[in-house]
Parts: sequence; structure tokens; C-alpha cells
Amino acid sequence: MSREILLLVDALAREKNVDKEIVFGALEHALAQATKKRYDGEVDVRVSIDRETGEFESFRRWHVVPDEAGLQLPDQEVLHFEAKEQIPDIEIDDYIEEPIESVEFGRRFAQDTKQVVLQRIRDAEREQILADFLERGDSLVTGTIKRMERGDAIVESGKIEARLPRDQMIPKENLRIGDRVRAYILRIDRNARGPQVILSRTAPEFIMKLFELEVPEIEQGLLEIKSAARDAGVRAKIAVFTSDKRIDPIGTCVGMRGSRVQAVTGELGGERVDIVLWSEDPAQFVIGALAPANVSSIVVDEEKHAMDVVVDEENLAIAIGRGGQNVRLASELTGWQINIMTAEESADKSAAETAVIRTLFMEKLDVDQEVADILVEEGFSSLEEIAYVPISEMLDIEAFDEDTVNELRNRARDALVTEAIASEEGLEGMDDSLANLDGIDRVIAGKLGLAGIKTLGAFANLAYDEFGSILALPVERARELIETQFKDVTDDEMRLIDAKYDDRARALQAKARELAESK
Repeated sequence: MSREILLLVDALAREKNVDKEIVFGALEHALAQATKKRYDGEVDVRVSIDRETGEFESFRRWHVVPDEAGLQLPDQEVLHFEAKEQIPDIEIDDYIEEPIESVEFGRRFAQDTKQVVLQRIRDAEREQILADFLERGDSLVTGTIKRMERGDAIVESGKIEARLPRDQMIPKENLRIGDRVRAYILRIDRNARGPQVILSRTAPEFIMKLFELEVPEIEQGLLEIKSAARDAGVRAKIAVFTSDKRIDPIGTCVGMRGSRVQAVTGELGGERVDIVLWSEDPAQFVIGALAPANVSSIVVDEEKHAMDVVVDEENLAIAIGRGGQNVRLASELTGWQINIMTAEESADKSAAETAVIRTLFMEKLDVDQEVADILVEEGFSSLEEIAYVPISEMLDIEAFDEDTVNELRNRARDALVTEAIASEEGLEGMDDSLANLDGIDRVIAGKLGLAGIKTLGAFANLAYDEFGSILALPVERARELIETQFKDVTDDEMRLIDAKYDDRARALQAKARELAESK
């Protein structure tokens, strides 16, 4: 039996031109699989073949798991405290093994398991080829399309076969068998039965790597591409930066008479490329990314990571782009949400926000509109700012004396304390799913609870304006929070939801009128 094993290993190693150790490992796996068939459960079996004599032993083994984890696979696991009863110094993730009877190895078994062994050898060969390929550290693959599978292109590059899925091809490009193609390595799918290297010609990284090939200054470290965004086959934007004042980053990427950028454009099927100067100043970066549109003004909201960009009527269409393309690519390039608006729209939004803050100050600080307007004009937008900003900043306000400032600060602190206490009361009995919902903090959750909204279902059924009034927030903010629950809802479904909100709001208003009249 032992001689037959050594002969089989030697024959397969020569036939498949692989290391004997790979064959031994494949044969051990086949023997373990055959041994497992003797048991009813999903047991774990290990087989060890002596490389010199061909003799082999079989073991059933149990994986040692933490006591608190419990047994997920009872046939293969043992709790740590039980394992220690057998082996006092055993550690978690070790194995307990028990010798068991081995299967008989003969000519029939060798024939029956040959396909299993060969498959393991093929897997090992493929893994080694893949490992050698990845060791080169290449991000781009250049190869020939060997065949097409359900619209995907199978690209042969050396010993590697890679898959270029249909959705990763540039739209409208017509790739055929025999074509030379270049693509970016998107990911490695080790579970795939076919090619494990997945390629992309639409990924933003692809255009970045193409520029690296065309622009030597990038490889030399003199120039850096910070980010890229693409509407594959149509338009792309890249952000470039250099700390070397002798280099013009945009001109360097364009090249003499546009030679460098044209080479990239040619590879991308005529895709237009905008080259933008990267800036540490987010506002300046966004202004550059929106080119060729001219920006009139910009307001940065750090908390929402968004910017309101104001353009005149002549630049509105340019800033937005066809189908919103320009602003979308600029947003992807910079990582900021960009809201394009006219001066009139900006003024309306500012007036609405000012009105909300003014109302908040009048109600919470018990002051008249004149005092509230002074606070707004001085840049205050929350009770926290009034309560905790350095007192010197408030004393600089000409309209307020020291007594007024101290009174306003005390009222702001009292309002915050009252709000915090009320919030804690509102949280009592609230479902964790609502209290921990992304976008809702303890204050918001507390206000909802005080209004009787303590479940996700009740929250989802709120009318937008009702929710906004509960939180003393503008309707836009209320809608933003509620819509986190309806990200995948279609437009038609959303209209039905809107109708449901409207009906509920009308019903609540009617109920409120009834209560008012009864008094």
C-alpha cells in the first residue's frame, strides 16, 4: 500500500510537472474526504502521509473554541474548558486529535480518487500562477481577448486568464476575440471557478494609471494624481498636485500639443478629460472642479460635508452639465456634496434658515425679534454657541451691555438643560432601533419620544412638516432624516408615501382643531 502511494505521487508529479509536495497534499485531502464518508456528521478529518515510507495515519480532530462562543459546529468543535480537561495547557484555536482507522488504499481507490487529486493539483497550480502574477505588483493588465462568455471578455495575459465583465467595459466599445486590450485590476475573486482576476476599464483608477504611463513626472514623484471621477466613455475629471513650483501640473499632464492627454483619451474611446488643480482648501478645490463654470460665491457646511455653490444664470447650465454630469463628477472628484443654485435661490435658502434660527432664539431665550436678529447678524446659529462661546466675543456686540450678555448666556444654558432633561424623559420606553438610528442623536430621539414617537414604524409614518415642527427644524432637514428610511424606494412608491404623510398630517390637524374647539 505504501509503495503504491509513492508510485502514484511520483507518476502524477512527473505527469503534471508539479512539486511532489503538492501531490502529497492533494492525496491527503482525498484520503481525508474518503474517511469522512464513514461518519454521519460533518466531522473534520486529517490524514498525514510519511513522505519517505508512504505510510499514512488518519485523525479525527476538534477545533478548540472560546467557552462564551458556544458550539457552532458540534461535530468539529470543543469548548476550551472541556479541552483543558484532556490537555491542561491547550490554547484556543488549537486542535484535539484522535487516531482513527484509515481507509484502505488500493488500485481501485487510487483510480477513484485520481480526479480529486488532479483537481487539487490544478487548483494549486492556478494559485501558484496567481501568486506569481500578484507578486509583480502590476495594477494594469495588457492582454488578448481569448473568448467571450455571456458578454464578458476573457483576457489572456501570459499564463493568467482575467475576466473583463460587460459592465466594466466602456459603453459602446465593441471588443472582439483577438483584440489587444488594457484594463485595471479591479479585484481578485478567489472563489470564482473561472478566471479570478477581475478587470475594469471604467474604474477611476484606470485613468489614473494611464496617466502614470504617459507622464514620467508621476513615476518620478514630482507630480501626483490625487483623485479621479469618470462618466466612462464620455467625460472624466482628474485632480493633480505638485509641490515643485517649477512644474505646471496641468500643462505637464496635457503634454506638448496635448500629446499626453490625447494618448489617454484614445485608450478611453474618446473620453473627454478635465484636468483640475488640487487644493488643500476644499472650497478652492470645488471651484476648480466645476470649471469651466464661473462661481459667484460658495458656502461651506463642514458638518454636512456639503457646499452651496452660487452661480449666475449664464453659468447655471454649465455648472450643472448635461444630465447633471459636471456637478456629479465634481462632487465625486472632491468628495463633497455640491449644491448648485442661483443667487435668488441662495437668498431664499438663507432667509429660510435665518427665520428658523430667529424663531428658535425668540422661543428658547424669550427675547423679541430685534434681539434675535442681532444674534443672527453676529453669526450665532445655536443655543450652544450663545451659552458657551467666550464671553468676550459677546461683549464685543455694541447693542448688548454686560448684563444683557450674562442674561442671554444664562437663559441659553437653562434652555439646554431643560432640553436635555426632556430628551432623557422622551427616551424612556423608546425602541433601540429608533434611538440608535443613523442621523438621530439623543436630543432628536428625546424630542420624538416626548411627542409619542417611540418606534420606527411611528417615525416612518410622520408627515414631513409634522416631524419638522417636533424638532423645530426646517422641513428640508426633516425630509433628509426621514428619507434615510426610503433610500431604495421608487418614485411611484415615494408618491404614495407622500400621500400617506399628507393624509396623516390633515388628520392630526383636524384632531387638533377638535380639541381646541372643545376648550
